[in-house]
Amino acid sequence: MPVFCRQTKPKTPTHDHAVKGVVMDTGTNLELKDAVAVILNSKDSIIRQFTRTQPDGSFLMNGMKDGNYILYISYPGYADYTEKFALDSNRTTKDFNTIGLILKTNLLKEVIIKGTVSTIQIKGDTTEYNAKAYHLGPNAKVEDLLKRLPGIQIDQDGKISAQGQTINKVLVDGEEFFGDDPTLVTRNLRSDMVDKVQLFDKKSDQATLTGMNDGKTDKTLNIQLKEDKKNGYFGKADVGVGTDGYYRGQLMFNSFKEKQRFSVYGITGNNGKTSLDWQDNAKYATSNMDISSPGMMIDLGGYDELESHSGQYDGKGLPTARTGGVHYDNKWKSDTLSVNANYKIGALAVDGTNNIQTQNNIPTGRINSNADHTFHNHIFRQKMDGVFQIKPDSTTNLKVTLNGGIKNTEQINHAFTTTENEAGDILNDNLLNSSSNIDQQDLTAGVLYTKKLKKQGRAFSLNVIGSIHKINTTGLLASKINFYSNGLPDSAQSINQFKANAVSKNAVNTILNYAEPLSKAMLMIVSYGLAAGSSRSNQQTFNQSADGNYSFLDSLYSNNFEVKQFSNQLGLHFNLVKNKTILGFGSKVSSVDFQQMDIYAKKRLNRNFTLWNPQANLEYRISQQSAIRLNYDGNSVEPTVAQLQPVLINNDPLNITQGNPDLKPSFIQRVLIRYQAYNPLNGQLIGIFLGYQQTASPVVSNLMTDSSGRTINRYINLEDKNTGNLNFAVFFDRKIKPLDLNAGINLNMNGNTYYNLSNNELNRTNYTVYTLQARFSKAKANVYEFNASLGPTYTVSGSSLQQNSNNNGRGFTSNGDFTLYLPGKFQLSTNANYQYNSKTETFAQNFSRIIMNASLNKLFLKEQTLTLSLSGNDLLNQNTGFNRDISGHLITQNNYTTIKRYFMISLSYDFNKVGANKTPKK
Repeated sequence: MPVFCRQTKPKTPTHDHAVKGVVMDTGTNLELKDAVAVILNSKDSIIRQFTRTQPDGSFLMNGMKDGNYILYISYPGYADYTEKFALDSNRTTKDFNTIGLILKTNLLKEVIIKGTVSTIQIKGDTTEYNAKAYHLGPNAKVEDLLKRLPGIQIDQDGKISAQGQTINKVLVDGEEFFGDDPTLVTRNLRSDMVDKVQLFDKKSDQATLTGMNDGKTDKTLNIQLKEDKKNGYFGKADVGVGTDGYYRGQLMFNSFKEKQRFSVYGITGNNGKTSLDWQDNAKYATSNMDISSPGMMIDLGGYDELESHSGQYDGKGLPTARTGGVHYDNKWKSDTLSVNANYKIGALAVDGTNNIQTQNNIPTGRINSNADHTFHNHIFRQKMDGVFQIKPDSTTNLKVTLNGGIKNTEQINHAFTTTENEAGDILNDNLLNSSSNIDQQDLTAGVLYTKKLKKQGRAFSLNVIGSIHKINTTGLLASKINFYSNGLPDSAQSINQFKANAVSKNAVNTILNYAEPLSKAMLMIVSYGLAAGSSRSNQQTFNQSADGNYSFLDSLYSNNFEVKQFSNQLGLHFNLVKNKTILGFGSKVSSVDFQQMDIYAKKRLNRNFTLWNPQANLEYRISQQSAIRLNYDGNSVEPTVAQLQPVLINNDPLNITQGNPDLKPSFIQRVLIRYQAYNPLNGQLIGIFLGYQQTASPVVSNLMTDSSGRTINRYINLEDKNTGNLNFAVFFDRKIKPLDLNAGINLNMNGNTYYNLSNNELNRTNYTVYTLQARFSKAKANVYEFNASLGPTYTVSGSSLQQNSNNNGRGFTSNGDFTLYLPGKFQLSTNANYQYNSKTETFAQNFSRIIMNASLNKLFLKEQTLTLSLSGNDLLNQNTGFNRDISGHLITQNNYTTIKRYFMISLSYDFNKVGANKTPKK
């Protein structure tokens, strides 16, 4: 231990740090020569260095040491520019990029005359919102603040989206806070603790530490706390009892002490507001780790009906949830050591009914089915994740990550389905009862080592990642099917089976990167990767024998299949940074040895693939507050084990799936163009986003449907057609000063093209949704707050097999919330959601729904931290579970049980002791 301490003892602050940037006129975009650039101590304003800008507007000051500083820029006729910054062992160079100066004549305009706080700054790829510019009521949370920010939307479930993308991570001061559950931050952290909110695309650890863009980003919010709010404790206790047996309870405690943070929470309730994080599959316990590269795809399974894309309760059924967690993070020894750890435990039970209407397009017409389901699902899960980081000096970083979890899922489903042809003649009916018990274990570990060498820009990194994933499933399937001919009974089929499935997936990846500067502006990055993995799926189905036991193995629905992979990967990338332009380009290529073994059939298939991963990105900064970015990447995607395994899956005996061991990798290409500009003089924010994705040789469904309505789906590669997705979004926000109103408008278009084979005929499906949305918000401190959004939608869909069928439909959605601050510390709040979907040729009825909630709150205590509430949920009792979707060859409409009207009385206490609460006596 003494040796270790000597190794990690902080070194004397170095003097090799640098500060640089380019000074320009924001109006003309011309570089300003001979502008004065001064660095001052943040504490006492003593000048440390100064210089003048070059003819190209650039400046560079070397020889700086660790510390907190202020950059001061001055030029005759222009307003002065100041910004605080810090230099340390992890931030040896501070690049301000382009600094825009504003003519003093422009500063005399109304924005500056009124002395309003600047609301937005665009710094590189980061949009930064100043929380001081938004006035909120007492006890307001971060979620209330986010609703006021231009370009950010929050739905009624707390799901956050920005710039057309879902936000999956919310950080606090740049650190993970309870992992991937954003609502634990947004619904519990007080808004008056926030200094800045930063929106950006968080790069992977590999890209951040090596400088090589790997195309893996998460749209992320960072909540930056005020300095005086980083010491102390705060939290919330909330309990509520309602009519019809509804209840809720929550306790959250947070302790912040400089760089140490500790949090614990517990939630229970059956009112749907569970704030649970059930993203257990593709992102289960993997946090920032990528276990799929190089040249390897390890399938972690898909979402079940409890796991919506947002990772939260999706509204289907009546839930009962109990969950809790602990978070701890700390930095010590001058930030050379840090730890970030989370533990979560939770249970979620959901009971309900679901009516599913489905249209299946086939060459001879349409097959329509109607299914009534009654279900019970229960999930219990424990999950841990942690990151330990060592930075012995300014050039070395070692990061160790460990994530693991266990999960048990119980599912019971009773369903009755009828199937008819286009003429309305019944083809079959099916009474199905199924149950399953699923045990899942996951463990992922990784080590990332980076080292910066003596020459500036020269560095290497080594990343080693391993994962173990196991799923064991047992279950019963009982089905009784009646087939009809010309509307009369023809035949029947009964199934009574026991199923035992065991799936295991293991992988080890090693990636080595080396960066070499070719010049001051150009960086070359060479990478090599080595990966090995195996996946095994043993599917066993047993038929019931005469004695009632399940002892006869059914070989038609049983198979033991194994896939082993070994890959080598080489990569070469170049990054160029020149004035206002950043350009990156390169590619990776992998050679994959792919071994498949059908153990039952004693068949072995060895194949070799060459997989490409080209990448290019271009950023041009038009001004300090505007930029345009272009990204391109392509990657090969291997088929999953479930798609390869040659076994019939009859969980729904009328819709059987069969894998195809001859599948080949698909190739996906993506292009993303983004433009964003902010004008601080009038508060105007404009954004344009265009994304396109195309898949060559896609894996699609080859459907064979017989005259009785029974379908077998077999996966194939479609060689001569490409599937595609197009996403276009425009948003415009501006403050209307005469009305003191924030207003904005969004235009979105999301369309996709999908192919499948139906009875050997090619079917092309198009599905496009157009959305126009206007947004308004207005607030007067301690008087009222108002937020609203509304607009129409139009859906265009079609199938090449049913060209005369019109399923286009109109829609309209609106959301709003209003809070009125009354005398006597009373508050009246209401929020409403309206949804309308017009009838189509497939679905003959319009759908409309208004969900209105309201609450009357009474605040107590001097700080107004104790709240007594009387609330009503779904006052109009119109909350009907509804969803309409088009996916591939199927058009589906769901009507399901959901939470309806109830009333609740609740008491909540927001305790808060952070910073200096009292003014010291003189």
